[in-house]
Amino acid sequence: MTNISFRYAREDDTALILQFIRELAEYEKMSDEVVATPSLLHEWIFEKKAAEVIFAMEGDAEVGFALFFHNFSTFVGRAGIYLEDLYVRPQYRGHGHGKNLIKTLARIALERGCGRLEWCCLNWNQLSIDFYRTLGAVPMDDWTTYRCAGETLRSLAQ
Repeated sequence: MTNISFRYAREDDTALILQFIRELAEYEKMSDEVVATPSLLHEWIFEKKAAEVIFAMEGDAEVGFALFFHNFSTFVGRAGIYLEDLYVRPQYRGHGHGKNLIKTLARIALERGCGRLEWCCLNWNQLSIDFYRTLGAVPMDDWTTYRCAGETLRSLAQ
């Protein structure tokens, strides 16, 4: 059996985090949207502590990652965890890493007293949708995510 474990990212993992982000963006056909740099990731993850990263490991190799942060539910009255990115390298899929990353986040959420674990999924990504449903996750069909970024965000702030 393969030695499977998980570890939190360290500051010297910044380039590796960006590598995983780029691999995920390529999978999602969104590579042109990645503007993150190692210095930005270092600042926001390790200095400002705005997000956290956990790596899935097979032996000494990082084979997947989850990037997450706390959000807040006014209805529940406490924080939750929002999973921004979940990615397992193709050659390591089917080994339980994705499921175990989400289970690890669920444990962290409960240990921290959080009320929810949430994430988004692209509508075309049926493999992931099917996977999430096997975990008991339910889509929030009544809600649509809205976003302001780039020039729209700058304009709105004026």
